[in-house]
Amino acid sequence: MTEAPSHRLFAAIYDPATWLAERTILRPHREYLVENLEGRVLDLGAGTGAMFPYFAEAASSGYSFDVFAIEPDPHMRKQAQNRAERLDLDIDIRSGVAESLPYADYSFDVVIASMVFCTIPDVETAIDEVVRVLKPGGEFRFLEHVADDGWRRRLQGVLAPLWKTVAGGCHLTRRTPSLFAQVEELDIVELERMSIGVTPVRPFVRGRLVHRRSEGLVGGSTAIKNALVNS
Repeated sequence: MTEAPSHRLFAAIYDPATWLAERTILRPHREYLVENLEGRVLDLGAGTGAMFPYFAEAASSGYSFDVFAIEPDPHMRKQAQNRAERLDLDIDIRSGVAESLPYADYSFDVVIASMVFCTIPDVETAIDEVVRVLKPGGEFRFLEHVADDGWRRRLQGVLAPLWKTVAGGCHLTRRTPSLFAQVEELDIVELERMSIGVTPVRPFVRGRLVHRRSEGLVGGSTAIKNALVNS
């Protein structure tokens, strides 16, 4: 069983360290994740609740949805709970890991992952769990930083061991979207690779995948799948 992380110092400095990025380069991409939300929504790895203000904005715009959140780190989870209270949001926040979600099959219309797969120890199992809890036709929306190219990729490799230690288990060199592309139950709807962020945390990839309604539904385009494999 995957052990739940506990990073008191990292949780304490996370919001101050990301304050500028959250209010500038990340804002439009977090807004992308909450577009036209409906039904039951899972915030996978909620952290300190960075998505919560965007859920509040979407709700105030008239969209109808219920938010559930899971966060394994107790220090992060406490901050998320405090943020939900400040925003007057009714969010079911639970402890647990992405590799073993405490929800029944086909529980959610949307699963959102925002900068979380970089820290998940067993990515493949976590993706399987996303597929399990998504309803047929449900969406998996993601925003993740991935491995870069050229000299930036080499620098990420050098910094990776230290970064993982000080940044709550974050991996700089993952190519997470390539794993998404291999999941037969998910069809790719959108994918965008963005040269945003500051080395070593750049570039980012965002997108939407849909849980296949039936075995007869053809998967995403070859071009998009190839793009994902190379991300």
